[in-house]
Amino acid sequence: MFEGRIQNLSDDGLGVLEADGRRIYVPFAYPGDVVRVKGARRRFGRRIARDFELVEESPLRQTPRCPHFGTCGGCLWQGLGYREQLRLKSEIFERITGIKAEIKGSPKIWGFRNVSNFIVATGGIGLKKYGDPLRAVDLQECPVFSKGTPEYLRSLRDFLEETGLKPWSLREKTGDVHYLQVREGKFTGEVMVNLIAHVKPSKEVLEAFRDYFSFANSLYWSLKRDDRDDPRGEAELVAGEPYIRERIEDVTYLLHPNSFFQTNSYALPLLLKAVERFTDGERVLDLYSGVGTFGVWLAKRGFKVEGVEVNPFAVEMAQRNARINGVDAVFRVGRAEETPIGDYDTVIVDPPRKGLKEAADLLVKSGVGKVVYVSCNPKAFKLDYEKHLKKAYSVENAVLIDMFPHTPHVEAVVELVRRG
Repeated sequence: MFEGRIQNLSDDGLGVLEADGRRIYVPFAYPGDVVRVKGARRRFGRRIARDFELVEESPLRQTPRCPHFGTCGGCLWQGLGYREQLRLKSEIFERITGIKAEIKGSPKIWGFRNVSNFIVATGGIGLKKYGDPLRAVDLQECPVFSKGTPEYLRSLRDFLEETGLKPWSLREKTGDVHYLQVREGKFTGEVMVNLIAHVKPSKEVLEAFRDYFSFANSLYWSLKRDDRDDPRGEAELVAGEPYIRERIEDVTYLLHPNSFFQTNSYALPLLLKAVERFTDGERVLDLYSGVGTFGVWLAKRGFKVEGVEVNPFAVEMAQRNARINGVDAVFRVGRAEETPIGDYDTVIVDPPRKGLKEAADLLVKSGVGKVVYVSCNPKAFKLDYEKHLKKAYSVENAVLIDMFPHTPHVEAVVELVRRG
């Protein structure tokens, strides 16, 4: 048994307890907390507290709004005051990257997420339990997602009861229904429901599905042909419109079950404007352009944008988004690391969590004067910069946008300028 005061946080947001020459990482614990750890497990070379209690509360704490806080893995920092969340995110980012950056908070910290993937498991319907990928927390509500969560989950439970479809067993990898994905257009009021299942629906099941989710503007059944634990399948429209819309100021984006979109609609304008502020010149290359989130926004503001994206469906969505917004941005299929970087004034990169890797060398060898690097993974950015980009670019400016309240994560926009 160990007892002591949390002095700081790890890079991934866990409380760090130093006791008897040992270091234990404590989830849901913050600087100033006194905790008593009764048991720990070793994971990825670290000792993670498993059985612990809070002896004395830190003055940094706030009362969490969610009744599932402390077991659900969705919101590690919901017990921490929001100002402190922002301060600590900025400190952790600087500790990892060496860059001191202004941080902008989310305009809304409740009901801000525009998508939630509820796992449908034999042990409960909701989200994964923290630290246990084989157990789900049986949710009744989710304050960071939507006030509509109780209705969404009640409709699902009633639908399963009527049809007899079985939830997915995380341990045995058997069952019928695996995930319920719900997307909301926060500024349009539109709702998309997508059921990810391992079986094709009968006529009677589809009729019940439409009845229980009649509130949805767009209704999909996605057939999942593998047993991987992710909310992906072959999406088939069964009722309503093929897309829902989200409106971010003067730009409209189409959303589909198989397309990625930034999860915080309220903070997204801050992210878009940060990228716009760091963008110079006229000709812009948008690498990893996705559905055109940055490219369409910039084209709307007069930049000549070309986007490159490896996913053909995302390119198709980007082209649709360009058309409905009346802009002539060009999006094409291609691999970032194989894209010739020609006569552009600014290159925007928003790589996957693993970072740029080989594509960073292309930027270094190019003559592009400005790179705007967008990332939610500061360690990947640091590796890209230290190993590659630093050879040709200097950090001119950076800003952090809190797209993920109540978690340790933050989105960074870094302005890189070519030396000489």
